[in-house]
This record gives sequence, structure tokens and C-alpha cells, in this order.
Amino acid sequence: MSTSRTVPLKCYGRVAVARIRSCLCPIVLTAASIGFTRPLLAQETYHPPAELKKLSVEELLDIDVTSVSKYPEKLSEAAAAVAVLTQEDIQTSGFTSIPEALRLVPGLDVARVDSHTWAISSRGFNDIFANKLLVLIDGRTVYTPLFSGVFWEVQDTLLEDIDRIEVVRGPGATLWGANAVNGVINIITKSARDTQGLLISGGGGTEDRGFGSVRYGVKLDDNAFLRIYAKYFNRDSSVLPDDTEAHDAWDMYQAGFRLDWEATKENSFTVQGDIYTGSQDETYLVPTRAPPFARKIETTDDVSGGNLLGRWSHSFSVDSQLTVQAYYDRTERNSAIFGEKRDTGDIDLQHRFALGDRQDVIWGLGFRTTRDDVANSVNVSLRPDSRTLNLYSGFVQDEITIVPERFRLTIGSKFEHNDFTGFEIQPSARVLWTPGHSQSLWASVSRAVRTPSRAESDIILNPAGAPPGFASIFGNPDMESEQLLAYEFGYRIQPINQLKFDLTAFYNDYNDLRTIEPTRAGLVSPSIVGNKLFGQSYGTEISGTAQVTSRWRLEASYSYLDVRLHRESGSHDTSTEITTERSSPHHQFFIRSLVDLGWNVQFDSTLRYVDVLPAVNSVPMRPKIPSYIALDVRLAWSPRKDLEIAIVGQNLLDDRHPEFAPTFIGTQQTEVERSVYGTVVWRF
Repeated sequence: MSTSRTVPLKCYGRVAVARIRSCLCPIVLTAASIGFTRPLLAQETYHPPAELKKLSVEELLDIDVTSVSKYPEKLSEAAAAVAVLTQEDIQTSGFTSIPEALRLVPGLDVARVDSHTWAISSRGFNDIFANKLLVLIDGRTVYTPLFSGVFWEVQDTLLEDIDRIEVVRGPGATLWGANAVNGVINIITKSARDTQGLLISGGGGTEDRGFGSVRYGVKLDDNAFLRIYAKYFNRDSSVLPDDTEAHDAWDMYQAGFRLDWEATKENSFTVQGDIYTGSQDETYLVPTRAPPFARKIETTDDVSGGNLLGRWSHSFSVDSQLTVQAYYDRTERNSAIFGEKRDTGDIDLQHRFALGDRQDVIWGLGFRTTRDDVANSVNVSLRPDSRTLNLYSGFVQDEITIVPERFRLTIGSKFEHNDFTGFEIQPSARVLWTPGHSQSLWASVSRAVRTPSRAESDIILNPAGAPPGFASIFGNPDMESEQLLAYEFGYRIQPINQLKFDLTAFYNDYNDLRTIEPTRAGLVSPSIVGNKLFGQSYGTEISGTAQVTSRWRLEASYSYLDVRLHRESGSHDTSTEITTERSSPHHQFFIRSLVDLGWNVQFDSTLRYVDVLPAVNSVPMRPKIPSYIALDVRLAWSPRKDLEIAIVGQNLLDDRHPEFAPTFIGTQQTEVERSVYGTVVWRF
């Protein structure tokens, strides 16, 4: 993946690789936080197309990541399956949303359900509410305890302000806590110091009908910087299999700010926040109390929210740093089938220090409280309709250097108490062996849990087509946490200066997975949520980067996944096992070409293949999703250094194709259309 040029710098006593004109200081964050970027210069680093292909493959391996150890370390030395999307990756892709950008991550399963709904997962178990993937934005978790998952359509920011997106495939629960079972997505934005001046961007096309954004960064004094931004977009409806409009258009308004202040050499502060509001057209099939017990309605869902985050970082010495972070998050969602208002408060403390010459210790404490107020309907209801949940957490991790610059052992555990299952322990052990600068091998054993959601505990779901109560699904207050014991192995090598490979293999052993248990075997009857599924998944992920010439780079990735699940004795759930096994593709592949054509013209293209999702005959809402090949291209021209004009084409090989089907909620299966749009970005 393309990155900014990096140079070795010394920061807090550790040798780190940082971007030109910035020093990434390993400020230690807490159980739900990320690294804090401390740039050196007040001007935003912008690379015109001619510069983006000049980076060496070695520099790609030297990029810093913080999601594996909670402090900056070289990607080549991270003992985990981690990939990084940089600002340049996002810029050259032409994508207009975070979910679309995640299609460039090796091994990640990204599927569009309709115009505004996504299903995104790592290593299987994909769904609209993929419940084993933890997602954070600047240290703020956006994983909802309502249905266990992420409302991807409201996770947004100005894409030009994203510094990088780090994606850890595999468990991250030892540092990040429950629900980081199959992966962690960590979205990290730039410091306000890196985004000075005015940026204006806009465009439109066939599906992205219109979008625009503005951002202004200002220097308040020598050590304080502020940025503010606002953005808007309007996306057209997708289509149904019969080529009629799906009634799922949507629009969104969002604004925010970030203030970074280095008060003294030892103390730095960050305050940032966002607000958003939008509307989403949707078509629901809802139950009725009279025959035929189903009715189709076209409606508009309203979404809104906001957040405010503050972070203080203090350096006691070059080997000892403390960070305290707190945030408040408000979300609101109103639809014809359900409504929710949720308030979340979180505070975390984290301390890092050296223990002797060969040990680096991190520990932290955290507390989170969240309260919801829901509006029930015949289709979806929760009892009680308001509930407060508290989470207490602590963790400790010790990185032990056994052979300097050659062999390292990392051990640690997360300790949490939640209101559903009580006390949970999530330990891990990782080893890294670096026989030479050009290669590294790592292995890990980890335990992670996925705690129950509010819905799994308290829901009453009445599906359309049956009298209310006849085929209802009831929550289970005694549901247990889903458990994972994961084994991973990885190998990275750079055989020549222009070529690198990354290989990961994994074996996951799951227990107490969620089932929907009928109360009477063999009959249509009410069901209750249970924990009577177990099984394994295994697979491999391979990626590579080749600098073919000084102006042409190729990136490629292939992933294989197999999920095998089994019902426990006494289980009468005949659909969850096969539905879950068929929720993610066995094979995925992409190849990406980035070409500098000269004269400040850039041509970038990505060819993607996604394997078939077979039908589940026992579940009418899960028809077959055929395999597909998609081609995305971008042609960009920079007539001057501060101006870029681009045209983007997506899904160019067919006029439309489906990518995923709804599950529990009765929305329509739509298809993704071919699209073309133009965009202009002006920095001054």
C-alpha cells in the first residue's frame, strides 16, 4: 500500500519511523484508544500524483502501527495480521466512504446490502450486524451494544483528514476488550497541525449524485492548532433484481472540529467532536395483526448524533508516559420498525513504562456506561424499553526482549466485568522472530469473547408472514458470551528491494455461538436465543507489493476461508449453522495497479473477485449471491500542486450485481449498480 515518505526519528526513547515533517509520538492510550500524532510542521503534507509512486517497498514495511501494541511499532515487527490504509491509498482509490475504502484491505469481507447499509467482517460471520469486529475512530468505539455491530452509514469524517486506517485481522481482545474477536478496525485522523489552510472538494455522478466538503485549519499560537470541517452527500437509490428502483436513497450532513495543544514539553491535549444528521429511504416488510400478517411499507429513517472527546497525555520521562481520555457519544435513530436514543460515556487511563532494559509494560483501567431509550413496534421491541449498562475493565501487557533485535515475547490479558455475563478474562501470548532485516516470523495464541447484546438479552422480534407471537424470537437474559481460542502464524519477507510478501495462516476454535432455538422441535413456534453452536474456521491471507518501475506499482491479495459449525446435542436450530457457514465467501482476490503517466496524470485501477454465497433453502431471505468480478478505475490530473481533478468509475464490468442479502430485518435485497462520478479537490 502506498505511504508517505518516512525517516527514522527518536521519540520517547524508542526508534520509530515517522512521516516527513511529523513525529509520531507513542502516547499511550487506554482500552479504547489509539496513538496520538504529534506533527512538527504546520502545513498539510500533500503529495501530487507524481510523488505517490516513488516510495520504496522497504518504507512500506517501516510504516508505524499502533493497534497491535498500543504504541508505535514498525509494521514489519508487529506480531499480528495487520494492514494499513494510508491517506494516499484512500486518495488514489477514488472511494467516497470508509466502508468502500475497506475493500482494499486483504482478507476483509466488505459487502453492500443496499444504498446505505453494509455488511463488513473479518474471517467469517458476516452480517449487517457483524458482531465479532470492533471498530474505533480516534479512540472512540463505534460498536453498538444494541445489536452487536456497527451502523456503518453513520461512521464518517472528512476522508482527506484520515491519516490511516489500521486493520488487525484476528483477536485483539487483550488490549481492546470484548468483541474484538475476529478483528479490530482503528480509524486514525490527522492532527490539526497537519491540516492547516483551506480545503474545498466536491463532485457528483450517476449514483453519488452530489457531494461536497470544506475544511479550514488555523494556527492559534506556536503550539496550538485548530481545524473545522463540514460535508454533505446525496446518494441515489439502488435497484431491485427486476430493475425497478429500490427506494433506499439517502443523504447526510456532518460537521466537526479538532484542537491540538502542546501546552508544555511534557503535556499535550486534544479536544475534538462531530455532529451529523441524515435521512435514509427504506422499504420494510412488516408484520400485521390481521391476515395476510404482512405489509410492505416505504418510509424514511432519520439518523442523527454527535460526540465530544478529550485526551491528556503526560510524559514523566523518555520511558514513562500516561494518557487519560474521556468521551461522550449521543446517537439517535427513528424508523418505522424501531427507534433508539443512546448516550454513552467512557473514561480510560493508560500508563506505559520500561521495566529494566528488556521489558516494556503497559497497563490501563477503564469505565464505560451507556443508556438507551427505545421506541417499540409490532415488528421489533425490547423489554424493558430503557436500560443502563456498565463496563469495568483493566489490562496489562508485558513485552519482553529475549534476544535484542531478534526474538521478542509479548504476554498480557484483559479483565472486564459486564452486566450480561459478569467477569471475563482474555489473555494472549505472541512471539516475534526476526532472523534478518528482510524477514520476520510471528505466532500467537489468544482467547477472546463476544458478550451478548441488548437485543439478544431483551428482544421480541415478530417476523412478517405469521401472527404476532406465533413465530416470535425472544431474547435470553441468561445468554452466555461467545468464546474463541485462536491460533495464528505469520511470515513477512522482502526478497528484493522492489518486492514484499505477507502471509498469514489461522485456526479458530469457537464455542457457545448464538443459536435461535425453537421452543417446540419440528413445529413452527416461538424461539429463544441460545448458545448451542460450536465449530472451527481456518484459512490463509496472502498479500504482496511489487514496484515494477519507478512509475508503476502493483498490489495483490488473496484470501481463503472455511467455516465449519456444529450444533450441540439438544439444539433444534436448523438454520443458523448453515446460514453462518455461508455468510462469507471462501475465496477473495484483488489486484491493484497505480501508474504515474507523467504530466501530473495518474491512472489507478482495482480488479476484485468475490466468491459465491450459496443459498440457504430453509431461510427465504438468504438466496444465492453469485460470485462477481468488479473493476474500479480512477483517472486524476493535477494541473497545479494544490488542485486535483479526477473521474472515477466503479463496478464497470456489469450493469449491476448483488453482494449480500438481509437477514433478521425485512428489508429488500438490492443490487449494486455501475457508477461514474467526477471530483475536484482544491487546497489553498
